[in-house]
Amino acid sequence: MKNNDWKERLNIVYSTNPDFKYQTEETEEECVTPDKKDQKLRVSIEKKGRGGKTVTLITGFTGCDDDLKELGKILKTKCGVGGSAKNGEIIIQGDFKQKIIELLKSEGYTQTK
Repeated sequence: MKNNDWKERLNIVYSTNPDFKYQTEETEEECVTPDKKDQKLRVSIEKKGRGGKTVTLITGFTGCDDDLKELGKILKTKCGVGGSAKNGEIIIQGDFKQKIIELLKSEGYTQTK
């Protein structure tokens, strides 16, 4: 049971009971990210549906969103550009296909094409 933090119960009706303790549903799922050498990542260049801008798209990542965002942050930093990481995809702004393949292989992602 958590402490009675008011931010956790913003949409809860007020109780006049002085001994009432609000209980939150704690559903923490442990997500497991496979080993780097078992990830089958695919790197491609895409322009369609992006206003004519070129992006490098990395697909095929399986695992936790935190690990996906961490990998996206590493790639964006090394390339010096922006992008996003969500839904198992990493989007890097610009045409960096060859550089990203080399970076992924140096990070330990051996099954990268």
